[in-house]
Amino acid sequence: MKIGLDVGSTTIKCVVLDDSNQILYQSYERHFSQITQKMAELLTRINNDIVKGSKAQLTVSGSAGMGISQSCKLPFIQEVYATRVAIGKLIPDADVIIELGGEDAKMLFLSGGMEVRMNGSCAGGTGAFIDQMATLLNISLDEMDQLAEQYEKIYTIASRCGVFAKSDVQPLLNQGARKSDISASIFAAVANQTIAGLAQGRKIAGKVIYLGGPLTFLPQLRSSFDQALKTQGICPENSLYYVAMGAALSCDAETDLSTALERIGDYGKTANFLSISPLFETQEDYDSFTRRHAQCKAPRGNAQAYTGEAYLGIDAGSTTVKAVLLGRDGEVLDSIYRSNSGNPVPIIREYLLSLSNRFPKIQIAAGAVTGYGEELLKNAFNIDFGIVETVAHFTAAKCFLPNVDFVIDIGGQDMKCFKIRGGAIDNIFLNEACSSGCGSFLQTFANTLGYGIEDFAKMGLFAKHPVDLGSRCTVFMNSQVKQAQKDGATTEDISAGLSVSVVKNAIYKVIRAASAEELGRSIVVQGGTFLNDAVLRVFENELGVNVSRPDISGLMGAYGAGIYAKAHSKGQSSLIGREELENFQHDVKVTSCGMCNNHCRLTINIFGGNRRFIGGNRCEKPVTKRTSEDELNMYAYKLGELRSYQPVPGKRGKIGIPMGLNLYELLPFWHTFFTRLGFEVTLSPLSSRELYIEGQTTIPSDTVCFPAKLMHGHVQALIDGGVKNIFYPCMSYNFDEGLGDNHYNCPVVAYYPEVISANMSMPEGFRFIHDYVGIHRKRDFPKKMHGILSEYFSDISLSEVKEAAKAAYLEYDGYLTKIHEKGDQIIAEAQKQQKQIIVLSGRPYHLDPEINHGIDKLIVSLGAAVISEDVLSSKVKRFQTKVLNQWTYHARLYAAAEYIGDKPDMNLVQLVSFGCGVDAITTDEVRSILEAKDKIYTQIKIDEITNLGAVKIRLRSLFAALEK
Repeated sequence: MKIGLDVGSTTIKCVVLDDSNQILYQSYERHFSQITQKMAELLTRINNDIVKGSKAQLTVSGSAGMGISQSCKLPFIQEVYATRVAIGKLIPDADVIIELGGEDAKMLFLSGGMEVRMNGSCAGGTGAFIDQMATLLNISLDEMDQLAEQYEKIYTIASRCGVFAKSDVQPLLNQGARKSDISASIFAAVANQTIAGLAQGRKIAGKVIYLGGPLTFLPQLRSSFDQALKTQGICPENSLYYVAMGAALSCDAETDLSTALERIGDYGKTANFLSISPLFETQEDYDSFTRRHAQCKAPRGNAQAYTGEAYLGIDAGSTTVKAVLLGRDGEVLDSIYRSNSGNPVPIIREYLLSLSNRFPKIQIAAGAVTGYGEELLKNAFNIDFGIVETVAHFTAAKCFLPNVDFVIDIGGQDMKCFKIRGGAIDNIFLNEACSSGCGSFLQTFANTLGYGIEDFAKMGLFAKHPVDLGSRCTVFMNSQVKQAQKDGATTEDISAGLSVSVVKNAIYKVIRAASAEELGRSIVVQGGTFLNDAVLRVFENELGVNVSRPDISGLMGAYGAGIYAKAHSKGQSSLIGREELENFQHDVKVTSCGMCNNHCRLTINIFGGNRRFIGGNRCEKPVTKRTSEDELNMYAYKLGELRSYQPVPGKRGKIGIPMGLNLYELLPFWHTFFTRLGFEVTLSPLSSRELYIEGQTTIPSDTVCFPAKLMHGHVQALIDGGVKNIFYPCMSYNFDEGLGDNHYNCPVVAYYPEVISANMSMPEGFRFIHDYVGIHRKRDFPKKMHGILSEYFSDISLSEVKEAAKAAYLEYDGYLTKIHEKGDQIIAEAQKQQKQIIVLSGRPYHLDPEINHGIDKLIVSLGAAVISEDVLSSKVKRFQTKVLNQWTYHARLYAAAEYIGDKPDMNLVQLVSFGCGVDAITTDEVRSILEAKDKIYTQIKIDEITNLGAVKIRLRSLFAALEK
């Protein structure tokens, strides 16, 4: 008999084959990190019930099986090779295999040269990720699959990281979106993440095989893959067991199962893992620690005896809802801290009714709400004030430490840190790419190991050998924990080690502090995660400073909101009354907005029949019904100008230009040039999620910036539109604007046409013109360009090219003149209206609404004017910077930052694309220029999926600071 064991990250699969390779026995079960125990139980059962003393061969495979097989001297086969062996035996004509496991994702290309792709630094989009999403939705995986079949709308949801996905899903839940739509959207996100992350330019075609637990148990997930790939994949019989079968088929030596069981039993008895110093050496150390922190208390009041006006504060967070009722002196009369279960509305309704029933002598004079569900709750219950989270937390922190200069709040899935300068929030740090430093990180492991979070947290306080787990992706950390368990770590050691990881993620991934002094000396910590004494101890040890943790650490957002409501109360609250609360109704409708090209999917919440809250909108059009762009938005003006360049029929037919990267700003030049040559210039459409997905299978890198990824969709759109000639040149240099040491395009902008050419196949009869062009050399350009075009079009003369080039340069100069004139008009009008002016700086392609995610409209809706950096850069002569200033777009940013130094009504927001390696240099230099000039600055990172909740927090905090 041949025994194959597939020991995966979350499950253990087993197959026993007879000498005819027929399955005698198979099993599939989760091991809940008890790997060696489960292996021993399984092999004992096989030995007693199946083998019964007969000869047997055994081979181990799987991501968690390698270490055990090596230590126990058992034959091992790598899981990808095992899959290939099984497929070769059972489905020899397969072309592509897509396999999703607990923490890993694999794509095997079998025809046209074998190639294997696997997930590397992130486990987003795997089975564990889907488990997390089901937990967030408070449903089982079976329910999730059943709901997905009933979907009506697909929302854009990130799947590369749990924090981004939760930040997308949680607002949808708070806004009342259907769980059926969210479930289907999660599956669609997983499919697109897997395809884009693993295909990396190689076409998925032919016979596609689906393997692994998620794709076996979730038919709607398979359907999402089918839709994304435009194919009908096959999930074969025994799809869960292909690695195990491959292992069994690879057996070539007899194994003594009794000896194997002895070795497995001995494995893990000796501790062999990296550890760090204990958090507390003695009980006396801990008692001293708790006495010190017990002194930081909020005042309390007796709600039963209280009479008169009180103030309500609510914090509708990402995973929890907190509320406090404060007395006239700021004392806490009552509070709640609950899981929001995806919708805070019924929880707050129940709490308001409870207050009315329990404390009839108390009248709420004002209320304020903050957090993810701020707008939803404010509209649902007519709450007086809505305030940005950072302001609420800062307001609360000042009550406990008036001279506070740094606040850090770690919640369930988000982390907020901010520096205080001059009584205002000066700089904000938010976790934008990873959730591994947050409360849900600990909650996940506590649940996995079978403990409540409070009990699990206490276990690490006196651990003798806390495991050094480092700071990694939450899902991959599972593997670290399991390995430590196998190597002898106790649950206490793991609890302490995870607390260390939380703090290290906060300090070194989010705050990125160079030293403790950089954070300040008067630090307030808050958020439910800091109620964990182990986390607090590590934080103090790491920074070498004693911090203040209020005894209401988990309620600080709500407490700050209550203090804010008290300070701004007009004596009579607009909060709905008891009768309306008792008859409260909440209805939800889903629709799409058609007032612009974004076509936002709107969730319309209707409360009590007459109050509405619209969620999912990037701008205020669905609310205000205004269809005209705001006159004080330079981004809207520039986009309108560029889209005004329409095709003009010509004698030489159509030539297509993909609208992305540097072709955004250079469109006036190239449109005029080719139109004068007799071509009908056809542009690719405005970017959209659908356009991105159409080109995603040809993207060779998942780490390149999003604007570059979009170019695949734009080129594909031109191909699908039947445009036979596509022009997208390589350009090492941009125009020399005299602002820097040189005038390069960044490498991605300069040479991405080469990537397109290498990874996108052109149908027969199509021509992709991507030669190297230098428009910065005005005198040489016509001759050079004539030589290039002559290779594709035989009837174009040099004189025609010279005439067309002359017109193109004039048109480009005229376009820039219009931009500068319009910019001056916006500045003058903003100053006349006494509005703040935000320099929304970035790259020309940040005009693309799919890239900027409507951030320009969000800023305008907050009451400011928006201009771009090129409006100001032309007003500055070349000046000295601390870096080699050789990139055209960077030079504009530096010049704009320099210009606004003495302008009291101008501040800067910088858009940065994930994956753009040179952006880090720009950010540091721009920050240093602005800090030297005492200007307010914030950076917003943007990608295909941007955490717009975090963006809104940053922008509203910026405006709160400007008010100061």
